[in-house]
Amino acid sequence: MESEVVKQSIEVVALGIEVFAVAIIVGGAIHGLVRYPFQQAKKITAAYSLLKEQIGKALLLGLEFLIAADIIRTVAIDPTFRNVSELGLLVVIRTFLSWSIVVEIEGHWPWKADVRKNSKE
Repeated sequence: MESEVVKQSIEVVALGIEVFAVAIIVGGAIHGLVRYPFQQAKKITAAYSLLKEQIGKALLLGLEFLIAADIIRTVAIDPTFRNVSELGLLVVIRTFLSWSIVVEIEGHWPWKADVRKNSKE
């Protein structure tokens, strides 16, 4: 009986983290989209880049929380070989997505130095 309550509580926590992750992604996208017309009206030349960066950062943070929810759910509720394998696959996919977003935002792989920043110094 107690273990069922604990499992249900963990499931609720994991679901809460997932909802929070979605809120971060949607909130970040809306915030960027609301700011974009004002930046264009002020003739900010990098308005599109700033929008892309805002949405990318929201996606990155949201993905981190989604991974955390998956880890909590898998490890705490049902750590079977199949579930852990599925978790591993999800983490690999989300890590690849995160790296792709970083490349899109910064223009280089996460482990490489930004040549443009270093050349300006």
